[in-house]
Amino acid sequence: MLGILFSSFVQQNGKEVYSLNVNVSDLRNSDGVVQFTLYNKEGSIPDKKYYKQLKNEIIDNVSTITFKNIPKGVYAINILHDENEDGEIDKGLVLPVEGIGFSNLRSISPFNQPSFKKAKFELTLDKTISVTIIYL
Repeated sequence: MLGILFSSFVQQNGKEVYSLNVNVSDLRNSDGVVQFTLYNKEGSIPDKKYYKQLKNEIIDNVSTITFKNIPKGVYAINILHDENEDGEIDKGLVLPVEGIGFSNLRSISPFNQPSFKKAKFELTLDKTISVTIIYL
């Protein structure tokens, strides 16, 4: 009984669920929106087979979102600074022209490509993470 009273998680359909706050700062401008994509499967990045996706406005080059009722598990975050609000990563010849970011990655290159394995983290309690946006 005491364990139930002091537990920090909520149960939904018999599963432990938590909140995940994701912060993005230092955006190059406040144009458009930030698209926050949450993945829960190996091999899912950069695929469109995401778990949940939310968008939020940008105020003073900062955006924050909260994913609620997320079951305990392993996840990865992908961020898009969608300046023209078309829902797509706009590219030049090869590289993105809009800002992108991934949990646990501060840079990307041909030798450091994003993947679920590199970006994953464990969600076992309410958590806040910050993601660095990369402009190439």
